[in-house]
Amino acid sequence: MKVAVDIVIFTIEDGVLKVLLVKRKIPPFKDQLAVPGGFVLEHESLDQAALRELREETGVANVYLEQLYSFGDVTRDPRGRIISIAYFALISAGHKLRAGTDASEASWWPAQRTPPLAFDHAKILAYALERLRNKLEYTTVGFQLLPSKFTLGELQAVYEAILDKPMDKRNFRRKVAELKILKPLREYRSDVGRPAQLFQFVAARFEKLKDKGILFPF
Repeated sequence: MKVAVDIVIFTIEDGVLKVLLVKRKIPPFKDQLAVPGGFVLEHESLDQAALRELREETGVANVYLEQLYSFGDVTRDPRGRIISIAYFALISAGHKLRAGTDASEASWWPAQRTPPLAFDHAKILAYALERLRNKLEYTTVGFQLLPSKFTLGELQAVYEAILDKPMDKRNFRRKVAELKILKPLREYRSDVGRPAQLFQFVAARFEKLKDKGILFPF
């Protein structure tokens, strides 16, 4: 039996939630898309293996990874009995990708509309998407995909991208205002159209509400 790691990394690009996929350069599933990953070496921890595989196959480094789940169906890999430890992460858009080792390409794909994936990676991706949506209610995951200063429109776009559905602008802003987790700034962004006020996330306020058991359903 061997142990592998697979890494599901999300970003938001042009208002769309995307996942990082690689094209496999070697069998099995040669030329088919998959999430980055590979075997754990004897001298490595699981975390070290995940970071190495990510760096070697995509060029992405210095990313915080969180263990997602273990996948061990007997027939998940045609090479034999292989258990995979899946990881999950979020990064901001704009990372330069560079394929390497057993990947011929590395690119971003719409997370909710991917082509067929190798192994059981469609199952792994579906589980990661479910975890991401659930984490919106009780973690700062939505703000991890934003710059330090952002507009309310950008915040709403993150939630819409993750949940894959449009949200009522007035209702969304009312709920955000009630939570009081944003600090309004005396700064505006005027890239297109009417200038939009910038805000910063107040982590301390968020933690206080979470300690009281208040969730953040949008």
